[in-house]
Amino acid sequence: MADHEPAHSDFARLYRATIAPLRRYLTRFLGDANEAQDIAHDAYLRVYPKDGKAAPDNPQAFLYTTARNLAINRLKRRKIAPFNALEAHADTAPSPLPGVVQQVMARQEFSQLEAAIAELPPGCRAVLLLRKVELLSHQEIAQQLGIAISTVEKQHARALRLLRVALAVQSDRTATHQTTTSSETEVSS
Repeated sequence: MADHEPAHSDFARLYRATIAPLRRYLTRFLGDANEAQDIAHDAYLRVYPKDGKAAPDNPQAFLYTTARNLAINRLKRRKIAPFNALEAHADTAPSPLPGVVQQVMARQEFSQLEAAIAELPPGCRAVLLLRKVELLSHQEIAQQLGIAISTVEKQHARALRLLRVALAVQSDRTATHQTTTSSETEVSS
């Protein structure tokens, strides 16, 4: 136990004397203070004297060499997987919000859906809105409208079927319009 104490105190002295300069060195080397701190701690763990192993003749040189090798490995990993750097630098990460094109497409799809719902027969439209917007059950809709549950189920199924057809027709019109527009552009070029 007494033999272990001098090695521990030597290591503590080494740590206090080298932690700040080692972090500065690694920060310059890596360009990231957080990574530098991680590498420094990994280096200290690797050079910490283990039971039965002799301490190196020059522990500071051994520490810096170990830290430099760990930093080089980290830089190699960055080149292999550069997207890990995005996690550390959230300000350079792509925005999670939809882009302008996606927003315009969503608005167009929503307006097509609104138009298709407006074209539904009144009974189907009422049942669909109560079911999908108000989130009522078939039984609650039947009670609110004063109709049988089977009628609610049939109106709901019919509304969905009519919407599917109407949206498919609108989608075909949009595709035809885009094809016609691109053909006219090619001809005029």
